[in-house]
Amino acid sequence: MKALLASTRNLADALRDLEFSAPVSCVYRPLDYAWQPYRRYLENFGSGTKRVLFLGMNPGPFGMVQTGVPFGEVTAVRDWMGIEEPVGKPATEHAKRPVEGFHCQRSEVSGRRLWGLFAQRFGTASAFFHDHFVLNFCPLVWMSASGANLTPNALPTVEMAPVEQACMQHLTEVIDLMRPSFLIGVGGFAEERLRRAAETLGTTARRGRILHPSPASPAANRGWAEAATRQLVDQGVW
Repeated sequence: MKALLASTRNLADALRDLEFSAPVSCVYRPLDYAWQPYRRYLENFGSGTKRVLFLGMNPGPFGMVQTGVPFGEVTAVRDWMGIEEPVGKPATEHAKRPVEGFHCQRSEVSGRRLWGLFAQRFGTASAFFHDHFVLNFCPLVWMSASGANLTPNALPTVEMAPVEQACMQHLTEVIDLMRPSFLIGVGGFAEERLRRAAETLGTTARRGRILHPSPASPAANRGWAEAATRQLVDQGVW
């Protein structure tokens, strides 16, 4: 656990002072202002080896931005995982994207779908996390002046280079610690980062992906849980 916590703090330190040009207006860093619930997430569920590591891209506005937990829809984190810790504020907060922590009334659809599937299949959080874990590749959120979300692949390569380097270092360290048999990307972006990390480590873990649960995906709005379950069964994960 000490190694996992240290790797996470090193990631936060490496990203803290990076600056980004327009169209970026605000950068949220949940590993700083929401460190307490994320630390509890790691301490409660990140110990030991895992059979399956799921990887997401970066925080959603009503998920990890609010709770510090990947895909961290408030009710899933509070009621299913049993985590509710104080959450601070980002250094610069956009008026249209307030951080309300566990008081946030908005639901993160991606998180509701993802954790809802796991809760349905495994029952308790402890049963799921016994040999599964969920991580985000990058813990930063970028917003334009209007408050619109800016995805990592929309930002200049030169500005993203140190972000990619720090996040890839952390990902390889987590894989080395957890030694999963399956590396599953939640969407194509995450799958590609898992491929790079696996090649760096030379791991024999099997790689794959599931459909991203975002409501922006038409396919995800046509029975995401059923589709993701089929993919995991077909890949031998479940």
